[in-house]
Amino acid sequence: MTQPVKVRRLTDQEGQKLQRIVRRGTMSTVRYRRAMILLASAGGNTVPVIARLVAADEDTVRDVIHRFNEIGLACLDPRWAGGRPRLLSLEDEQFVAQTATTRPAKLCQPFTRWSIRKLLAYLQRLPGRAFTLGREALRTLLARHGITFQRTKTWKESPDPDFNAKLQEIEYALTQRPERTFAFDEFGPLGIRPTAGSGWAPHGEPDRLPATYRRPHGVTYFHGCYSVGDDLLWGVNRRRKGITPTWAALKSIRAARPDGAPIYVSLDNLSAHKNWRIRTWATKHKVRLLFTPTYASWANPIEAHFGPLRQFTIANSDHPNHTVQTRALHAYLRWRNAHARHPDVLAAQRRERARVRSEKGIRWGSRPLARAA
Repeated sequence: MTQPVKVRRLTDQEGQKLQRIVRRGTMSTVRYRRAMILLASAGGNTVPVIARLVAADEDTVRDVIHRFNEIGLACLDPRWAGGRPRLLSLEDEQFVAQTATTRPAKLCQPFTRWSIRKLLAYLQRLPGRAFTLGREALRTLLARHGITFQRTKTWKESPDPDFNAKLQEIEYALTQRPERTFAFDEFGPLGIRPTAGSGWAPHGEPDRLPATYRRPHGVTYFHGCYSVGDDLLWGVNRRRKGITPTWAALKSIRAARPDGAPIYVSLDNLSAHKNWRIRTWATKHKVRLLFTPTYASWANPIEAHFGPLRQFTIANSDHPNHTVQTRALHAYLRWRNAHARHPDVLAAQRRERARVRSEKGIRWGSRPLARAA
């Protein structure tokens, strides 16, 4: 049987970079949508679900996934344009690019970084391989090879000794038990302040938000739950993170499958998630807690769905208080869940739930969106 199209297993660095792009949403639209496609596929979402998430064609989603599996994160920046014929050979260009990305100290130069002038002077003085090109030509060559002047950044790698084992557990739940797999995470802190965003407006006349504000309202945290099999997202705003809100969310997830069979819940390593009372309750009620590896919260399937939540409810907003902000969040969730699948599929799911209720005598009711704390 043909295997579903999905990305290969992400490395820790790849997952962190994709999560950073989706969370911040400040990159180009192409990078943002492609990062969302890759992160959603890594979270176990199928191609049709991802296509609806990013409003793209399914073939486009498959092309991005295949391209990532071939060349990695370079697929975030597709090269659609051409250029004039090379004046230097391909070998010469590769040598210049390699020199530019090599620390000057390794080449016996007394610098910690290159400038265009210093790099050009070094290349022009190379014995037996002198390059005759100008500063602008050198700058264009580096840009063509994807080399730009950037600030140095720090990095971290997951020190979790069970990194692969935890990823395998999450992958098993997403691929073999998607109808019984859920994800939970907190989103925030959410303050009451004007938040910059973007939107359509006449040229030179953007919408404006107040630049000054007071902060007497405190913050809240959105506790989100995502059903992988049903492609449904729901949640509630709380004043703080802790054991009690986490426990309430897990009970809500358990209630979504009241048949008593085991379920799987993916969540990160917040201490409130690992409390002994929660673990005892989870064991008693057949809730398998799948913790993401340390520094690898990108492996949680709900992360890909927090990006749109931030872009369409928090960005470009000026909510007067937490009540209005909570209502906006819940209104978006209702819209998102109503448009997650085709109406015919939703009707079939409602009929199936009604049949189960009549057979087992269980009074479910539609899943409510809990009120703000």
